[in-house]
Amino acid sequence: MTLPDTTAPAAHNPACVINCVHYDDEGKRHGISLDAISDVIASGNGFVWVGLYDPGDSVLLKLQEEFGLHDLAIEDARNAHQRPKVETYGNSMFVVVTTAQMVEERIQYGETHAFVGPRFLVTVRHGASLSYAPVRARVEREPQLLRMGPSYCLYAVLDFVVDNYLPITNRFRDTLELLEKDIFADDYKRSTVVRLYELKRELNKMRMAVAPLQDVLSALRRYPAESGLVPDEVKLYIRDVHDHAVRISDVIDTLREMLGTAISVNLSLVTLAQGETVKRLGAWAALLAAPTLITSWYGMNFSHMPELDQPWAYPAMIVGVGAICVGLYRLFKRVRWL
Repeated sequence: MTLPDTTAPAAHNPACVINCVHYDDEGKRHGISLDAISDVIASGNGFVWVGLYDPGDSVLLKLQEEFGLHDLAIEDARNAHQRPKVETYGNSMFVVVTTAQMVEERIQYGETHAFVGPRFLVTVRHGASLSYAPVRARVEREPQLLRMGPSYCLYAVLDFVVDNYLPITNRFRDTLELLEKDIFADDYKRSTVVRLYELKRELNKMRMAVAPLQDVLSALRRYPAESGLVPDEVKLYIRDVHDHAVRISDVIDTLREMLGTAISVNLSLVTLAQGETVKRLGAWAALLAAPTLITSWYGMNFSHMPELDQPWAYPAMIVGVGAICVGLYRLFKRVRWL
């Protein structure tokens, strides 16, 4: 069957269609329009990859018509906010993963929905998600691997998503190392505890994104080979992505434990510092209490006191008060209250 003309068709595609190409059996790229998809699929030559970003209903309905996608999968792709999962609809598969990227020192999350069929791949990006242009450039440099079909492109997308988590975890680790100086500093800083809490909160959110991703990758590894959607040779690549996801999950768990320990250590140091301050205040209060108690006797209105008629009484009292204060001071020094 003769393929349709693919000369500069991108101008006829809506703005939300980032990429719409046909890879022939030799792994060569041909740009096509959405209207030409059904003709290319019917030719039996290669497969089609359509990349979308926040598409409108009309585009999704058009793709549903071209690829025969299920209504439920289209509804999920339209609404977004789906949990990571793998679902099968007839001869196609629907995959959802959570994406992440750093935006102004904050992690922003998005989603990628992928429709996979024997001769097509549709990736739908929502929210914070990096472009898959580097992924397409990578697979196009390896035309012999493109012959594995759309499942290999799905692997490349998943590998890209997982690898983008690694720089984020590295940044968390570097930030924690910098905060260790403030944790063990002599001065208490409220901002340190706030920053530690924010880091742990971000790591908890990230764990909620990465942990289900492992289940998605495991499901793809177990996907029946006879379906033709995920051949055995592609499962080897999926296994590698799964190993990366497990490693990132372990790093996240380790950082969460370190942050929890850091918060506990910081609070313990603050408590110890407060205890030292209380001990010092108590010691000085005791030093002041001794002379105050003795001298307060002379403020009472008694006519006869033993010391009033003795000329050495006041010097003796002063020496006695000084001796008591010196003794208390040496005692508090010995027990390290001062």
